[in-house]
Amino acid sequence: MNKLKPILSARKDCTISYTIVILAFILIQTMIATGNITSSLKGQLVPICAYIVMAISLNLTVGILGELSLGHAGFMSVGAFTGIVVSTSLAAAIPNGPLRLAISMIVGGLFAGIAGLIVGIPVLRLKGDYLAIVTLAFGEIIKNIINVLYIGLDEKGLHFSLLEQHFTLAEGGSMIINGPMGVGGVQKLSTFSSGVVLILITLFLVLNLIHSRTGRAIMAVRDNKIAAESIGLSVTRYKLLAFVISAVFAGMAGTLYAMNFSTVTASKFDFNTSILILVFVVLGGLGNIWGSIIAAALLTVLPELLRSMNDYRMLIYSIVLVLMMILRPQGLLGKREFSLSRAADRLKGRRNAKQQEGGNA
Repeated sequence: MNKLKPILSARKDCTISYTIVILAFILIQTMIATGNITSSLKGQLVPICAYIVMAISLNLTVGILGELSLGHAGFMSVGAFTGIVVSTSLAAAIPNGPLRLAISMIVGGLFAGIAGLIVGIPVLRLKGDYLAIVTLAFGEIIKNIINVLYIGLDEKGLHFSLLEQHFTLAEGGSMIINGPMGVGGVQKLSTFSSGVVLILITLFLVLNLIHSRTGRAIMAVRDNKIAAESIGLSVTRYKLLAFVISAVFAGMAGTLYAMNFSTVTASKFDFNTSILILVFVVLGGLGNIWGSIIAAALLTVLPELLRSMNDYRMLIYSIVLVLMMILRPQGLLGKREFSLSRAADRLKGRRNAKQQEGGNA
């Protein structure tokens, strides 16, 4: 029975997490229906969902695995542009928007996962902070590749070229990616509902991974690599697994994010975006999934809430970040995964203790 208690507690926490996300979705939808949410804030809902998924995925690498990644926006970029190409190519065959978005996110996630595998195989075998350096370079490489990438679509299929457009499209054809100009005329398929579904899927898979035997092995590698190797754990294998899963979700978030705008350029996924996602993770608490969710939502909404103070809003935003790091360096919810059932048990224990003290008195 004692062995089953942690498993039941983990499942209870996961169920409560899904319920909170669903209730938040219902509340926001009600606010939209009653006109109690501004148009600017409404336009931020899909990016907030994408940033939440990005923060959860990066926390899997930085917090759970313990490896620093500075180019997470590179995987987001791979997923974004892959998803756009897939969606545009399937527009005639699959007119259903939600289905096409789902397929685009899956393919975008797969391509980002392949990129993560290519980056991770040589780097994660090494000791030290090489992953941070390589992912930083990877993000910049991807941005520069997209700036010289030309992809067009006509009745003969897809056409590719680098540096310059070396192909001629047949009548009725159109450019999808046009070098430094990026992508224009993107059909907006992303919705708040699809973003919440992606958050729920991400939470389900990541939380179950963390509470599984594989998740415990990943955290054992993080805490002490030598001890993990001594009991027969393959350090490289578990590092690579966590890193690739993180890249897959970043790619899916990239597709969701990109399909919310009519124009997308590679500059949307630069180094600053990677740092922004890292800020979400650090302020939320390393290894704390709920902390990442709250930090991503708050820090995305905060500039919009301060829009009335246009001249000072970025100054106030920066001050809030600095104060958070000074007053709460361990993050909003701490570096330990927040457990709702554990918090409830603590409150129940305190209440029982007070009752016993009252009875003794």
